[in-house]
Order: sequence, then structure tokens, then C-alpha cells
Amino acid sequence: MPNKTTKSLKITQIKSVIGHNSKTKRTMAALGLRKMHQTVMHADTPQIQGMINAVSFLLKVEKS
Repeated sequence: MPNKTTKSLKITQIKSVIGHNSKTKRTMAALGLRKMHQTVMHADTPQIQGMINAVSFLLKVEKS
């Protein structure tokens, strides 16, 4: 979980991973997303940004 000094991102899965390759599915699992419309909070780090860029077509991202 992000602490109060770092910026955080609210990441929501908006599309299904069904029919996508295993790398996409593993990236979604690494972000902690398993179901449609599930939302997770992550710190805004370069690693998380890279994962978001890889599967951006399945996500909605909000800064908070």
C-alpha cells in the first residue's frame, strides 16, 4: 500500500483477460487484478507504470 508521502494510483480492470496471452494475464495478476471492475491502489512507481503501459487497454487509471 502506498504511504501518504507518495502519489498513488487507483487502477480498475474494465475489460476481461479472456482471449489474451499468458503474459498479459500474468501482468494483471501482478497488479492484483483478478475480476472485472475490481479496483486496487498502488504507489506511482516506474515498475507499476510499466505494467500499466503493458496492459493499458484493459485498465482505467486514476491519480489520487
